[in-house]
This record gives sequence, C-alpha cells and structure tokens, in this order.
Amino acid sequence: MEVVVVRHHEEDSAGFIGAAFEARGARLSTILFPKEGRLPDLDGVAHIVLLGSTCSVYDEGEARAWIDEELAWLRRADAAGVPVLGICFGAQMLAATFGGTVEHAGSQEIGWVMVDTEDPELIPPGPWLEFHHDRCLPPAGATVLARNDLGVQAYRLGRHLAVQFHPEVDGDQFRLWLDAGGRRPCRPARRICAADRRRGLTPNAVAGSVSFPRPRG
Repeated sequence: MEVVVVRHHEEDSAGFIGAAFEARGARLSTILFPKEGRLPDLDGVAHIVLLGSTCSVYDEGEARAWIDEELAWLRRADAAGVPVLGICFGAQMLAATFGGTVEHAGSQEIGWVMVDTEDPELIPPGPWLEFHHDRCLPPAGATVLARNDLGVQAYRLGRHLAVQFHPEVDGDQFRLWLDAGGRRPCRPARRICAADRRRGLTPNAVAGSVSFPRPRG
C-alpha cells in the first residue's frame, strides 16, 4: 500500500499519521512540493496525505501557479478513486477543489483546543493542535464532522477526510515550527485546555512569552 505524503515546508512531516500508516504495512512516499518538482503520478497510489502550508489557498503571486497545479492534481486523484486526508491547508485545498470556499477567519487559532464533534469515534473532541488563520466553508455534499466557534474543524466529502487541526504533529515537529523563520507575535488560541494549564500554558503566559511563525493554513 503506497501512501503519498505532500508537504510544503522542510520542517513538516507526516508524524503520527505516517507512523499509523506504516504500522498497517504502508510504504510512505514523501514529496516536498513545489521545491522538489512535480507531483507524482497516481498509478498504484492507495492514499494521499496533504499537509499544511504557510500559504493560503487564495494567495496570488508566485504561489498561485503551484497551488493551481495541486488543485488539478487533487481533482485527478478524486477521479482515480484515491482518498485524500487533508490536514489544515490540505483541508482547505480539498474544499477549494470541489467548490467550497476558503477565507480568512478573522483571527488566528494557535494552541490546543477542543472541538464540538458529531462523530466522537472518528473525530474525538480533542484537545487538538491548531495553527491557522484561515477557515474553509465545505462544498455542497460535504458532511461536517466537527466545528467550534471559529468554524468547521472536520468534514467528510465522499472518500476524502479533511481536518483543520494537526493530528500529525508531535513535540519535535512543533518545536521545528517555532524555530522556523518569519516569527511574529500573535494571539494564542481562544481555548486553552486543562492539560495546557498544568504545563503552565495559560493564555497570559502564552501571549507574554511566545512568538509564533506565520500560521500554517
């Protein structure tokens, strides 16, 4: 079972999601797009995992060409029957691919949050790591699986699953994000869970001591 993982930044990885696929016998093929060239052919691909990005789906300029290329590739994947797990920017790309809308959320959501879930067995309520400033309005035919005050947090569309949060990120990857360039102060997540408080990550502590890179979609 071949699983293609598309990442958009060198510090990103499939993390926990990749380990879960490998534990089930999958072989992961990872591409850094667009830096490493074109997206792969879909022959023999069983699943796609589409990771986050500091870009937004609606960005113009030099990012527009590769975003459009990726949207077209996702349409081909759907036509070929290949299921996609879209994470953060990946969830927004799935929405845009099939007629939904992606917009700025009006605020940033960074930190661990709880979500209101319609399917706790598939999407537990959390806490989940969030790292974004955009939100998606899923296309017609999508089934919303989770949401919070900021917007849709998970949805299913045919064979595809989209989540706004980051189930793949472990501690090492989160540290890489924080060490990445382009840091700027931002507001912490609007919900801080009890586990964060036990670690001393109250809203005031986060706002006063941490600066984050640009949210990753």
